[in-house]
Amino acid sequence: MSNIAGKSYAMNVVTPIPWYIAPINRLIFLFAKLRQGTLLGLLTLSLIHYARWVILADNQFPNLGKEQPKEKLKYRYMFFFSNFNGSWDQYVDSFSMAIPTGLDFFWFKNVRYPKSVPIKPFHDHIEYNQIWTNHYYNAYPMAASNDIKSAKNVKAKLLGFIEDTENSSAEEFQARFNVLLGDLQHDLVLMERTPIVSLAADAVEQRH
Repeated sequence: MSNIAGKSYAMNVVTPIPWYIAPINRLIFLFAKLRQGTLLGLLTLSLIHYARWVILADNQFPNLGKEQPKEKLKYRYMFFFSNFNGSWDQYVDSFSMAIPTGLDFFWFKNVRYPKSVPIKPFHDHIEYNQIWTNHYYNAYPMAASNDIKSAKNVKAKLLGFIEDTENSSAEEFQARFNVLLGDLQHDLVLMERTPIVSLAADAVEQRH
């Protein structure tokens, strides 16, 4: 699957917005940017690498020259991009459970948006508007976002250990190394493919 690289999944969702609603959507995103406490539920989802929303008018699409006719679109369009770990179902369900009200604001009055709860119409809406990713590059495909955080912690503590033990005796070095190893147990992870979430989910993946 071209939108999956190791543990990571790349999602693109494009939804139309009536032109007279788009300014309200922009104000909602501005409010969320200024009051980041409103995104707390989203920020606690460690499976997300990043999530980004962009709203474009017809005169903001790329134009490669005079030979390309200008876009004349009925709607404004909202593009949602995200990379995450885990399955599509896990991600969409987590989003819906973590910030149901926030999602309803972000997709406020988007055409045929059914609201984030109940979950089945929300699944159908995301699936219908999702654009398949033809090419997806991930620098660390076998690393989850928590693996990256752990790697940064291991590097910082290892550099400190090297500096602190530069003039240590062999016995002192060994003792401090053992302490360091104990402290870092939680961060010494094995980077490999995501394990099977459930037999049912695995059967669905096999059919794809």
